[in-house]
Amino acid sequence: MSKGLEDFIRANREEFDEVEPSAGLWSRIEKHLPPVSEEPKKREAKTFSLWFVMRVAASVIVVMGIGFALYLKNEKKPGVDFAAINPVYAKQHVQYISMIANRRTELKAVAKSDPELYKEFSAQIAQMDSTYKELNSELAASPNQERVLRAMIRNLKIQADVLNQQLKVIEQMNEMKNESHVETKNI
Repeated sequence: MSKGLEDFIRANREEFDEVEPSAGLWSRIEKHLPPVSEEPKKREAKTFSLWFVMRVAASVIVVMGIGFALYLKNEKKPGVDFAAINPVYAKQHVQYISMIANRRTELKAVAKSDPELYKEFSAQIAQMDSTYKELNSELAASPNQERVLRAMIRNLKIQADVLNQQLKVIEQMNEMKNESHVETKNI
């Protein structure tokens, strides 16, 4: 505040405190106010800016896109029912797949002790496995699915035989190492 106004208010303070508003002042103020209705006022519709609407739309599109991508990722690919083609072959297929998985696990134990041998053995199995995968992809479109399934089982049988031979070779190598250790100890 300016210095002059402050001095004026201090000098005339008692006069300000003595003056009371008139009794009709509130009634005159009420006349100028809009009438009060008993019903609450309806809310006015909010308007949104174009920028806000575009951000919300973009967010919805991104969320829907992520959801659709996850759906496609988790969707099971339709496969061929081996049992519908030939139940005997389907059973053999399951047996060979299980046997091969067990043999591969045994073969992986060799990887630590002899990585070169493991690499060579794995390359042979990988080549046969790629042939199996090609047959599997051809199965759905093949007019003679039983023949392709038979070829797949033959491939799995060969893989199992090769894995068995590889494990025998490893076993023989281990026996030879053990015999050489025993002979060196005896000398």
